[in-house]
Amino acid sequence: MSDTLSLIAPAGQLPIGTAWREVPGAQDVVFPFDGTAVAQAPVSTVADSRAALDAAEAARTEVAALTTAQRKSILLDVHDRLRADAERFVELLILETGKPRVDCQTEVNRTIVTLQATAEEVSHIHGETVPLDLQELGRGMIGYYTRKPAGVVIGIAGFNYPLLLATHKLAPAIAAGCPVIIKPAPNTPLATLELVAIVREVLAAHSVTGAAVQLVNGAPEIGEQLIRDPRAKVVSFTGSAKIGHLIAQQAAPRKVLLELGSNTGFIVAADANLDAAVDAVLRGGFYANGQACISVQRVVLERPIAEAFTARLLARMGEVVVGDPRAAETTVAPVINAASGDRIRGTIAAAVAAGATVLVGEDGSAAGSSGRSDADANPALVRPTVLSNVPADADVWAEEIFGPVVCLTSVDSISEAIDLVNASRYGLQAAIYTASLESAFAAVEQLEVGGVVVNEIPGFRSDIMPYGGVKDSGIGREGPRYAIEDFTVTRMAMIRPTARN
Repeated sequence: MSDTLSLIAPAGQLPIGTAWREVPGAQDVVFPFDGTAVAQAPVSTVADSRAALDAAEAARTEVAALTTAQRKSILLDVHDRLRADAERFVELLILETGKPRVDCQTEVNRTIVTLQATAEEVSHIHGETVPLDLQELGRGMIGYYTRKPAGVVIGIAGFNYPLLLATHKLAPAIAAGCPVIIKPAPNTPLATLELVAIVREVLAAHSVTGAAVQLVNGAPEIGEQLIRDPRAKVVSFTGSAKIGHLIAQQAAPRKVLLELGSNTGFIVAADANLDAAVDAVLRGGFYANGQACISVQRVVLERPIAEAFTARLLARMGEVVVGDPRAAETTVAPVINAASGDRIRGTIAAAVAAGATVLVGEDGSAAGSSGRSDADANPALVRPTVLSNVPADADVWAEEIFGPVVCLTSVDSISEAIDLVNASRYGLQAAIYTASLESAFAAVEQLEVGGVVVNEIPGFRSDIMPYGGVKDSGIGREGPRYAIEDFTVTRMAMIRPTARN
């Protein structure tokens, strides 16, 4: 373990069962900026996953019986602990994700809000009455339904926002009265492990079994063991569409919630405030090193302003500061690992070979090759890139790039722009910049996505809204109220107060 980290989770152990369990494996967690190992993370086995499931199932009745007041108090106590420890979590996220400091601060702040908002939703879990006498047979009967915990929840989070994504699964599970087993991405398990360590301390203070919240870590087969087990009643996954589709098959016929990828469309109308729109692309296209499912990727410009927008964007690209993610001024740093960097450059190179033009940034060459400076020798570093003339079937346009790359194209009308954004297998979130209510509402009504943002970056999202996508961007919705509903099942009561003769 690095001396630069202060971790409360015991070395070589994972929170499995009611206590911390020694696990046989370990792997380095690497700082993407310079490739140094910042800590060793415990790695579990398939047997550990089975043990976690055994413990979760054994705890199901106890966790379901927690009162509304207990669930709310547990979440508020975790919220208070994380808020008091926020700066340590920021530093930890910088080291394991390589995201710039500003993005890690945002992640911690959003996690704190999520915990508070989920605690507030606990007291709103309720059912409603049903008019059974719509049928003559129901005359004189009383009908209502309540919500009951669904059972064991499996939460699998992506590497890009590990703390927040885990909390989107963990907090609603506690609120719903469900034991939860978290599996973080192997590259970024530390902040999530620290969060679970805090949660377990809070559970102990409330005399609740530690098996209510567990964590396993390791290779895909670790998660597959959890997903395929029929005791896992809900699987909530955030990650790529490819893996999400596989998880849906493995979990069937049980419930899955999938928050998957996208290639976000960003429309700029001829009447838009161009400086504000350019600012939005600079903020929305490169934050988190471009590793965000709703970062700006496809910019669709109405033709009358296309040239002016492009000139203003290129003139301001110097504001995107590439450097050490620990520095306050840095806005782009290396992506999660060299393999991701090589993949992104390869995607750019394929687009260029198909006719795309690089306006600024990467040309697709390998790190350290001719034309790249010594400062760019880290293969995980992808320079902020803007492309034009990108073919519609090029992966950099049609698929999720998950890197600091923005593509520009122009069209003749808002209607054509909407059609172009919709011509995608993804549909998570989209945005439009316009001064026209007519154009704004056309986008809201016609864009085939889970959320439309008007005059703000598509990366804007509230952690209390029903967040999720359509098409290959997933199924189900995150957000405290909506996840709680997905982690519960309705139980119908149909009562005839007096038995019929």
